[in-house]
Amino acid sequence: MPGKLTYVDLFAGCGGLSLGLEQAGFALELAVEKSDMAAETFFHNFIEPISDQKEWKSFSAPSTPVEEQAKKGVVVKQLSDVLDCKPLLQDLKSREIDLVAGGPPCQGFSLAGRRNPEDIRNKLPWEFLEFVEAVSPKAVIIENVSGMSQDFKKHNQESPFDQLRQALIQTGVGYQVQPVHLNAMHFGAPQHRPRVMLLGLRQDVADATGFKFSDKTWRSEFAKLGSVEFSQKPEIAPILTHFGDDILTVADAIADLNDSGYRRVSNLSEFAKEMREGADWEPAGDAASKRRNKGLPNHTLRKHAEHIKDRFRLYQFFRDQGVHNKTIAIPKNEDLTTGGKRQLLHEALKDAKYPAKAPDGKILAHSVEELIELVLSLGTKKHSQRPLSWTSPSPTVVSLPDDYVHPDIPRTMTVREMARFQSFPDNFEFRAKETTGSLRRRVEVPQYTQVGNAVPPKMARAVGLSIRSALELAAITEGRRAS
Repeated sequence: MPGKLTYVDLFAGCGGLSLGLEQAGFALELAVEKSDMAAETFFHNFIEPISDQKEWKSFSAPSTPVEEQAKKGVVVKQLSDVLDCKPLLQDLKSREIDLVAGGPPCQGFSLAGRRNPEDIRNKLPWEFLEFVEAVSPKAVIIENVSGMSQDFKKHNQESPFDQLRQALIQTGVGYQVQPVHLNAMHFGAPQHRPRVMLLGLRQDVADATGFKFSDKTWRSEFAKLGSVEFSQKPEIAPILTHFGDDILTVADAIADLNDSGYRRVSNLSEFAKEMREGADWEPAGDAASKRRNKGLPNHTLRKHAEHIKDRFRLYQFFRDQGVHNKTIAIPKNEDLTTGGKRQLLHEALKDAKYPAKAPDGKILAHSVEELIELVLSLGTKKHSQRPLSWTSPSPTVVSLPDDYVHPDIPRTMTVREMARFQSFPDNFEFRAKETTGSLRRRVEVPQYTQVGNAVPPKMARAVGLSIRSALELAAITEGRRAS
């Protein structure tokens, strides 16, 4: 198949899925993202560097026509606005797009949704399918959170994921669809992040490949552990690269970073080296070396009061001593007397080693009694915060900056550290403000949210390579038939 394959990214966010697809040899035709904050990051990395904020605000404004934005490659609007632009859809169809990919919010999806326009939760998946029907790409990727694949057993309903699979099969000329449940850590990202995807090939393409498809969901761990339902990996499913002892850890991801940026280390992990060098990807219109010379982007430290730092040190000490994180909430338990709280704390902390020392060297307490007093003074109901462990992959990166604490330093993680867990290379620069307040979270998509919402590029690359192989095989088969 000559040249690069083409793709469209719907609900593109900051571009994690696009980055992986480009690393797999795909070339962008169009991205659609309604948030001007996430779209700014996408545009800056994939289209051209943004040097004039006023120009970007003008380009991304609601008044700028869909077709004008599409000429640049990024439409900063709702997908429905693209669907209303029939000339653009006709143009995309004429280009014979290879792949349409994206992650429409699907938690409330049902096949009955098209008959119920009142159900807003159904709107976006149906719009995604309407775009697929209009453009008729050779392949489709739909990505979503793993919980979407759970059956609604209480209501005797199929899961939204399976209903979406059935709908894609019937979309346009028809698609053969393989559901998969993938974990990013199996594809080289240092993060435990399970996700579900629907991988579809247009019926004629599927016929040309000879691939077999199943309505059962293939899971990435099946490649090593086996499965009763699958005697072998479905041909369209991505190839697993990491398992068991090969799974990357927090240390692989960020041990080469300190508060100032890059740390000089003699034993740089292969992953850290790849992130520093750009992971075989360069931002659009900007030499990788030029961006590297500016230092490490998006590595701004969050500011914490001293008592918050001490609480972080307590979390780290609890982790190292095997003390449950919920111990920090005992002082806030309104059902306990002061004596009851002290008794519970004594039981939880009596086997810890003293003096109680945090990883940064600060002595927290010299005895269990002294540590109990410290916990009583720092107690909080917010026990979801947890320090990361150097020797394990990161837990699923989320959109809030304060859920995870650095393994050794009493602070939360920077945007860059979170991006490393997702497998974004260091030359990928996040734009807009770093974080936002609770009410504005409904409408704003700052840097931490952009990172947390993204598809890990490493996982996207593996899926992209699998789709690419299928399309190249189909092209070879069709070429033989034609000759």
